[in-house]
Amino acid sequence: MAPDGTEKRKLAAIMFTDMVGYTALTQRNEALALELLEEHRRVLRELFPRFNGREIKTTGDGSLLEFESAVEAVRCAIEIQRALAARNLSVTPERRVELRIGVHVGDVVHREGDVLGDGVNIAARLQPLAEPGGICVSVDVARQIQHNVEAGFVTLGPQALKNVAAPIEVCRIVLPWEKTAPAPVAPVMPRRSPWRLTKARLLTAALVVLALCGLGVWFHYFSGRPPAVTRAGASKSVAVLPFVNLSSDKENEYLSDGITEDLCTALTQVKGLRVPARTSCFFFKGKTEDIQKIGQQLHVATVLEGSVRKAGNKLRINAQLINIADGFHLWATNYDRDMSDLLALQSEIAQQVVAALRVQLLPGETQQLEKRPTVNPEAHRLYLLGRFFWNQRSGDGLKKGLNYLEQALAQDPDYALAYAGLADCYVVLPDCTAAPAKEAVPKARAAALKALELDNTLGEAHAALALAKECEWDWTAAEAEFRRAIELSPNYATAHHWYSILLHTTGRFEEARREILRAQELDPLSPIINVNVGLVPYYNRRYDEAIAECHKVLELNPNFLSAHEWLGFAYVMKGMFTEAIGEFQISRTLGGGRPFGLGGLGYAYAVSGRTGEARQVLDELLRFLQQGYEAQVDVALVYHGLGEREQTFHWLEQAFKERNIFLPYVKSDPPWQNLRSEPRFIALLKQMGLEK
Repeated sequence: MAPDGTEKRKLAAIMFTDMVGYTALTQRNEALALELLEEHRRVLRELFPRFNGREIKTTGDGSLLEFESAVEAVRCAIEIQRALAARNLSVTPERRVELRIGVHVGDVVHREGDVLGDGVNIAARLQPLAEPGGICVSVDVARQIQHNVEAGFVTLGPQALKNVAAPIEVCRIVLPWEKTAPAPVAPVMPRRSPWRLTKARLLTAALVVLALCGLGVWFHYFSGRPPAVTRAGASKSVAVLPFVNLSSDKENEYLSDGITEDLCTALTQVKGLRVPARTSCFFFKGKTEDIQKIGQQLHVATVLEGSVRKAGNKLRINAQLINIADGFHLWATNYDRDMSDLLALQSEIAQQVVAALRVQLLPGETQQLEKRPTVNPEAHRLYLLGRFFWNQRSGDGLKKGLNYLEQALAQDPDYALAYAGLADCYVVLPDCTAAPAKEAVPKARAAALKALELDNTLGEAHAALALAKECEWDWTAAEAEFRRAIELSPNYATAHHWYSILLHTTGRFEEARREILRAQELDPLSPIINVNVGLVPYYNRRYDEAIAECHKVLELNPNFLSAHEWLGFAYVMKGMFTEAIGEFQISRTLGGGRPFGLGGLGYAYAVSGRTGEARQVLDELLRFLQQGYEAQVDVALVYHGLGEREQTFHWLEQAFKERNIFLPYVKSDPPWQNLRSEPRFIALLKQMGLEK
C-alpha cells in the first residue's frame, strides 16, 4: 500500500492454501484440530521467506499469500507439499495434514493491508479443484513456469469458476515424486468458443478410443496375448495395511489387528481384486515406509489404511484408500459406532473400498461381503482375541488363542469361524509346543468338521481339515480338501502353501513349485512362504539357489528361525559344515528352549567328524523326548549321520509308532537319500502310504 493510504495496483502471483478435512476434524476433536492447524502453519511459515512470499492473512484453516513471480509461488507450493508429505510418513493417520493449493497470476489491488481483485478471486477458486496434497494453477501460471520449475503439468481443460465470468483453463501440477507423465501446456485460444474446444476434444477422444479398440483386437487375434481389458482388470489390487490402535488401552491392539484381518479376508473374496495376504501386510506394522515402496513390495496399485480408537463401548474408525502412483486419496471417511455395530461396519468399509476401486462384483459376492459370521458382538470380540494370539505362533499364544475361541463358542455355539480358528490352533500346536500330534491333530480334525457342518463354504476350515488329514497320512483325503479350499478361497495363501508341502512330501516337485509360487504371489513378504520357495531348489539338489532364497528371507527378518534351519541343511549338503553348524546353533538359540535346529546340528557334527559333539546333541534330544517333545526323527537323523544304521531305523520306527508329523519328510529330504534302496526304508514309506 502507498504511504498515503491510497490503493496500489500491481501484477502478482497469488497463492491460496486450504487444510483438507479441518471442519470435520474440529467436530470430532477440536483440540487436535487446533493443534494440527498451528503445527502446519509453523511448517509453512518457515518456507514462505525462502521464496519471497508474503502472508497477507489467514482464513480459518487457509492462507492467502503474495509472491513477486509465478515461478517463486509454484516452487514454494511444491516445497510445502513435499514437507507435509514427508511429515505424514512419520505420524498416525489421524495426525496427517494435507493441503489443497491454488495459484494464479494477475492484477491485484493493495488496500489497507489487504489484497483484492480478480487475481485473488481466481486463485481462491482454483484451490478447491486441487486434490488433497495437490496444486492447481491457471494456464497463465503454467506458461510462465514451464521451463523454470522441475514439475510438469496435466491440463484439466476450461473450468467454470464461481463468480468468474469466463471459463479459466486450469492445470494440475505433477509433483516431482509422482509418476504421471506431464502433458504439454497448450496455448489459450481466447476467441475460440468453449463449444468448439469441446468438439475438438471429443473428436480426439473418439479417435483414441477407436485406436485402442483396434489395438485390443490385434492383440487378441494376432499376438496370442490377452486383450487390454483383461490386463486392466487384473490391475485392480489393494493391500490392507495394519490399522493403527489409537486407544488409550494398548491391550486393544487385538481390535485394530482383527479389523485389518477381517477386511483383508472379506476383500479376498472378490475375484476381480488382488489382495496380498495378512502376513505381508503386517510386515509394515509400526513402520513408516514410503507409500510407493509399500506398493512396489506388495505389487499393488492401492492401499487401505486407517486407525481404530475404542473408548468404553464406543468405536471410532478412520479409513482411507490411497492411490500408490500419486499418493492421492481415492476415498476416505470416518465412522463413529458402537462396538455392537462392528461386524456391519467392516462389511460397509469393504463394500465402499470395492466401489471406490470400481471393481465389478460377481453374482453372490455382494451377499458374501454382507454376510455376518455371528450376530453376537461379544462372540466376535472373543474370536478376534483368539485370532490375535493364534497369529503369534508361540506356545503361550496358542494356548490363549484356544481359550478365547472356546469362550467365543460359549457365547455362540454356531459360530463356524470360531471352530475354524480352533482347528487352526490345534493343527499347528505340535509344531510350536510339546503337544503330541496324536492328541492335537484329532481335535483339529473335529473342529474343522464342525466348522464345515455349520458352513461348508469356509476355505480356511477346508485347509485346516486338509492339514489334519495330511498329519494323519491320509494323502488322498488331504489333497481333496486342499483342492476344495483353493476352489472356495483361491486367494487364501495359506492353502496354497500347505498344499505345496503335501506335494513336496509325496515327491511331486513341479506341482509343489507352482503352488508355493502362487502362495508367494498372494503373500510376497511372508517369511515362511519364502523359505518354502527356497525348498524347491533344495529338494532338487540346487543348493546354491536354496541358499540364496534363505538369505533373501533373512534380509527381511534376520531372526526367522526356519530360514536359519533350512540354510543349515543346504550348507550341510554342500559340505560347508562350519557354516551349517553356525546356522543350526542360531536356530537352537532362537528356539527358546525347544529342540529346533538340534537334529540338524547333531547331523552336521556327525558328518563332519565331530562325533563327540554329535553324541552330546543326542543326549540333549533324549531329554527333550522325556519332556514330551516329538524328537524321534531328529534322534534318527543324528544316528544316521554317525552311520549307526540299526539305531537309525529303531528311531524311525519309534517315530512311526508315535505318528510323528515330521516323519513323512524323509521320503524327499536329501540327507536321507542314501537310504532309498534300503528295504526297511522302502517298507517304512509304504506303511505311510508314500510308496507303492
